[in-house]
Amino acid sequence: MALRPIDNALPTTPERPKKQPKITVATQKQQENQVPLPASGDATIDYVSSDNLKPMSDPEVKIQSLIEDLDSKNWTKVCESLNDARRFALYHSSLMFPILGKVVLVVVKTMRNPRSALCKTSIMAASDIFNAFGDKLLDPSTSDAFDGMLLQLLLKASQDKRFVCEEADRALGSMVGSMTPLPLLRKLRLCVSHTNLRVRAKAAVSLSNCVSKMGLKEMEEFGLAELIEVAADLLNDRLPEARDAARSIATSMYEALTKDVNEKMELWQNFCQSKLPPIHALSILKIVKP
Repeated sequence: MALRPIDNALPTTPERPKKQPKITVATQKQQENQVPLPASGDATIDYVSSDNLKPMSDPEVKIQSLIEDLDSKNWTKVCESLNDARRFALYHSSLMFPILGKVVLVVVKTMRNPRSALCKTSIMAASDIFNAFGDKLLDPSTSDAFDGMLLQLLLKASQDKRFVCEEADRALGSMVGSMTPLPLLRKLRLCVSHTNLRVRAKAAVSLSNCVSKMGLKEMEEFGLAELIEVAADLLNDRLPEARDAARSIATSMYEALTKDVNEKMELWQNFCQSKLPPIHALSILKIVKP
């Protein structure tokens, strides 16, 4: 068979060039949407213990910008300012007291920040503020701010990040150690009814620590009936931490009530049975053994 002349062959259609992806444009847009990462030096935060904080050389000047610095958009600057607030609390508390309420509000705001370094540093600041000001935080000018700080500490102590949780526990311990038990007990009383069972348990622990510092007169001023009812309610709580706190409250009350009495168990039994429903009274009576 005769071969077709090569001149009559169908013309070859050239391949269409493949469309190149717009790498340059995409990369440019991606870079525009990225949040710049902090420099490597800024990414490392040193957690300074209270013992290693030093007084300021110019506290009168620094106090003028403290609130603004604490509310900065630069998180590393906020960490530095939190440490400055701690230094004010420890060494220059008289300068800080006029703006204490505002400082506490900003510290509470920082506690809610998802960045762990900010959260932990703000909790450390709370501890130093408790140790420096104690009952002054319950003054009308700072009471609302204190309520917010207490709730945030209970929430942080209830979360899963261990190093934040442990720091919050220490701050709650500083709070109980630095404040008069009775007014703090009234604040904590509201928190042991929180809907979050972890918050409720942490509040119960602080409440039991408060009760352990009280004498009979202070317990009576708060209300013996209400206090034993709190213990009975917590004894049925789902978390063991709350139940342990309930046992501690009941034991502290027993010791205070029977301190100068010979018939200790008889008095305790009569008290529990007169203040609680039978089933709750029986549960409380099982805690203390003669």
